[in-house]
Amino acid sequence: LGGAQTGTGKTAAFALPLLQKLAAMQKPEGLHRPRVLVLTPTRELAVQITDNLRAYAKYLRLNVTPLFGGVGMQPQLDAFRRGVDVLVACPGRLIDHLDRGSCKLSDVQMLVLDEADRMLDMGFLPSIKRIMKHVPQQRQTLLFSATFEPRIKALALEFMREPKQVQVAAQNTVIETIRHHAHPVDGAKKRDLLIEILARRHTEQVLVFGKTKHGCNRLAEQLETAGLPALAIHGNKSQAARQKALNEFKSGKTRILVATDVAARGLDIPDLPLVINHDLPMV
Repeated sequence: LGGAQTGTGKTAAFALPLLQKLAAMQKPEGLHRPRVLVLTPTRELAVQITDNLRAYAKYLRLNVTPLFGGVGMQPQLDAFRRGVDVLVACPGRLIDHLDRGSCKLSDVQMLVLDEADRMLDMGFLPSIKRIMKHVPQQRQTLLFSATFEPRIKALALEFMREPKQVQVAAQNTVIETIRHHAHPVDGAKKRDLLIEILARRHTEQVLVFGKTKHGCNRLAEQLETAGLPALAIHGNKSQAARQKALNEFKSGKTRILVATDVAARGLDIPDLPLVINHDLPMV
């Protein structure tokens, strides 16, 4: 169980050792099945982890494949036919492939649950239990998370044997480089205050969190009307639209990104000066 705050390098903490282990193993001949499975809660995180793994594995002959919904099945079926070493998957689409028989997890030696607390919070537990039935009993299981509440720890023990826990910082501490400000404001004036703050800090990138998909869309439109170009990202948008909005934000093309908690964990956006919770999150 590895616990550390977002931004401290958890991906590298599991990616580098598992790539080193794979590099030392004899690669199976012909069609080979995944030997490492990384489970992650959101598609954006699956893309980011895949990019990290591919960068770290640049000089290794290993195939790292992402697997998530919202995109066509055929390229994923082709990838399984070519052979996969490391599979980075969201639970829903992985179960689709397991049900179809197009993916077999019988060779998995290392299983990683990234943002484990978030996955168990978001109702993925039944899916994870189904996936666990397809992986061998003899394996290494790694859970990485910003926090390990007692409830999450109890669940972890269901599919781990005497795990060691490494906690980098005290539970639920806030990184010292973050300053918090609360603005008590009448509900009806929240949007006006947001526009004022965004207009005042008009050169900086800002991530604004809303509670609902509909609310995020509406807020992005209202910011546009106020002369503040903004993009929305949430679960109702197509995967291509979500990735495009995220890429434009990361590259600095878009200054304001309005998001539901689909973007709340693990996304690596360097030098982000301001995050605003327009609504309090559900969890």
